[in-house]
Formats: sequence, C-alpha cells, structure tokens
Amino acid sequence: MIPFPDSRLSRQIGFIVEIDKLKTILRQTLLTDSSRRENDAEHSWHIATMAFVLEEYADAPVDVGRVAKMLLIHDVVEIDAGDTFIHDDKGNADKDEREQKAAVRLYGILPPDQAADLADLWREFEARQSADARFAHALDRLQPLLHNFETEGGTWKSNHVTADMVAKLLPRIAGGSRALADYAQSLIKEAVARGYLTAAP
Repeated sequence: MIPFPDSRLSRQIGFIVEIDKLKTILRQTLLTDSSRRENDAEHSWHIATMAFVLEEYADAPVDVGRVAKMLLIHDVVEIDAGDTFIHDDKGNADKDEREQKAAVRLYGILPPDQAADLADLWREFEARQSADARFAHALDRLQPLLHNFETEGGTWKSNHVTADMVAKLLPRIAGGSRALADYAQSLIKEAVARGYLTAAP
C-alpha cells in the first residue's frame, strides 16, 4: 500500500483496499441469469438500491440513506467470516462468534471515530431493534428469494430447500415490512405451483 503522511488517510485507504476482498466472497445465490453465483459486493449494492426503490413499503418511518449505509457495510465481516448459508444449521452455530471477531479487525482498520460508527451500525443491523435495521433485514431476506424465483429454483433446488424452510424467513421480512412479507409469501406459493420449490415432505 502507498504510504501517506496523514495516518488518518492511510487508515481510510487501507480499509478501502481491504473491502475490495468483498468482491471475492461468493454467496449461494445465483445471479438472475443463472450464469454464476453473486458475490457479497454485488449483493450489498443490490439491496442498498432496493432500499431507495422500496422505501414506501417500510412499516415505520426510516432514514433510507442510513438504511442503505447499513446495507452497504453489513457484510464486510464476511471477508474474514465467510458467507454462511441461511439454511446451514452447522455453519450458523458459530456464525456470531466468527463475525464478531471479524468486525473487530475489519472496522478497526479505520480511524477510531469511523470504526466505532460502522461497528455500531453493523451491531444495530444484527440486533434488528430499530426501524432502520428491521427494514434493512427485510430487504436482505427478500433479495435471495427474488433471485431464486427468477432462476426457477436456483439454489433452492441444489440445496434441497423446501417451502416451509423459506417460509420460516418470512417473519424477518415482516419485521420491517408487512407488504413485502405478503409479496414474499405469494412468491413462495407461486414457486411451489411452478415446481421451483418443493412443499415440505
């Protein structure tokens, strides 16, 4: 890395360079053209854009710029912790521990004030206690459902995911937007009807 005389700028540039690694973290979700798996950077951009487009469906007033910021930085921890498939019970058992450790290192690259700001925003997202965080979570859960529907079952089929498994995620969407949860529920029903998703055995 090119050294800068200003240590604050050096830390900021260091973080910017480090988060480029987010482009290398592959998720389970396929792109809607089924050509390949999406990466974390693409996912974060996509759901941040969804925040602006779908803001009107938030159940409570939200600061959409803050929601988008939250969505852009929420998966930075996956540079170290990796992406954990939502339906992987074993992987999810130690997910929090892995991500907490990653947050300390990755956000800690920044100057202390910015490190605290982004780490607090990440913790808020994880806790889902604020209206901003609940709406952000709703979008984060809706996007993979949309991709799986558009890819005619995509990674639902390859991972043997059933309709009831997907339906268990609806409360997370409903926590931020009842309208988006209702839409997601209708997509699940339609996915079963089209054979993209199997009903519970």
